[in-house]
Amino acid sequence: MQRRAWRTILTIFEATAQILERDGEKALTTNRVAERAGFSIGTLYQYFPSMDAILLAMIDLERRRVIRELERLLDDAEATGGHPRDVVRPFVRALVAAFGTGDGARRLLLKRGWLLDHTPQVVAATQEMAARIHAALARRAHPDVPPPAPAALFVMTRAVLGAIRAAVLEDSPLPETPEFEDALVRMSLTMLESTDGKESPYSRFT
Repeated sequence: MQRRAWRTILTIFEATAQILERDGEKALTTNRVAERAGFSIGTLYQYFPSMDAILLAMIDLERRRVIRELERLLDDAEATGGHPRDVVRPFVRALVAAFGTGDGARRLLLKRGWLLDHTPQVVAATQEMAARIHAALARRAHPDVPPPAPAALFVMTRAVLGAIRAAVLEDSPLPETPEFEDALVRMSLTMLESTDGKESPYSRFT
């Protein structure tokens, strides 16, 4: 039953993406999705009560994948004993690729997702990511990168996500450029490496 339910959900997701790609967001309704998926509207409502619920589930699936990837990056960094700054760039790159880039249906889905970023699921995922970063830095206990204070960690994580959000909603091409990634990396390193009260070597952006 679980496998059959999961196949149904994936079919609904695929139908949603096809409608977005072909006809745009204005054509996206539960009736259209059910028709495209080959289900009755009643079957669709057994799984999702609304169109926003479908989109949130699609976004949440991607978010969970990204969190797993970020956790793997942190785990690898801890296991190898490398400098904490070495994980910042791949961490930022994964966030930008997942939540800031894409064409067609993916771009529309990203926009809708960022417009719904106030939901409890999104807030919880962001808090989870920040807590995971803090825990990894605390375990690593590197003298150059002490665990950031709660305020610094909050500002850093929300600043990175906020910049990606703004770029998507403003249809900016910047997330596709190395300069965007570089700017986010420099900002993150500056905040991380200045939490001990010393000036970060990245604060001059050299």
